[in-house]
This record gives sequence, structure tokens and C-alpha cells, in this order.
Amino acid sequence: MIRGRWHIATIEPYTERPKKTPKAGTDQKKPHVLALPKGTVDPGEKPRQTAAREVHEETGLRAEIITKLADIKYFYIRSWGDRARVFKVVSFYLFRYVSGKLGNITPEMRHEVQQCFWTPLEDAPKLLSYKGERQMVTEAVEYVKAHPELTDKVSSTAE
Repeated sequence: MIRGRWHIATIEPYTERPKKTPKAGTDQKKPHVLALPKGTVDPGEKPRQTAAREVHEETGLRAEIITKLADIKYFYIRSWGDRARVFKVVSFYLFRYVSGKLGNITPEMRHEVQQCFWTPLEDAPKLLSYKGERQMVTEAVEYVKAHPELTDKVSSTAE
């Protein structure tokens, strides 16, 4: 918790910015894409381990799993190479901050993540770029509301 509110670590993945000039009066610092950390399961890894590793690699934070929220299944078309249709399953978890500094991203991850943000949990469903991730954050909001005992256990040192 930060200042009494639940927050989540969100990322702006490294993508090529649109070539159009932003409209006058728009916030030019707003991320082009705001997403949750996630990645590919490495050989021998369980999805829970992957989730914790990816949170650390993409945000600089160490966290422990509170609960699994759900899996999202979808197809996408590769934008590179063979442009194949790919089926993907992503497991999402609610984490509790343990240690680390947001944005302390490993040099190897800088090609994937431009920057990180603390985003208020209740605001995230309207700020995240992807529908499935907005659904997962809505699940997290419901879980936190249904488990008020979590508030007592959350570290306030994440600021």
C-alpha cells in the first residue's frame, strides 16, 4: 500500500512510438501502452515461478504470491517473421511487495520495458491497454475487497 491505497506495478513495454505528433493539450508523458508484467515460462519453470521472475525482471521488485487470479487464453498474429497465429495462455497472480525499487530493471530487460509505474489498483482497470489485463485487475480489486485482513499484512515500504 502507498498512502493507504493498494497499488500495482505496471509497465510501459518498449514499442515504437506512433509517428504522429501528439495533439495539443494532450499529456505527452502518458505511456503509449500500459500493461502488467508477464512473460514466457522457461524450461523447468512453473507458471508461479515465471510470474515472480517476470515481475522482478520487468519492474525491479521482489514480490510473493497472495493468490492466483485466473488464466487468460487468446490468439495473436506475430508481427515479425512468419506472421503465424499463436495461441497463448497467461496466468495472472496477485502479489505482495517484498523488496526492491520500482524501475530498477536489469539491463537485459531494457529492450522490453521502457519504464515502470505505481498505479492505484482501483484506477488500473480504466488505464491498462489490454482488455484481459483490465479484467484481471478487476478480479484483484474484488479479491482485496473480500479479504480486508490483507491490508494489515501489506508492507507500506513500497513508496
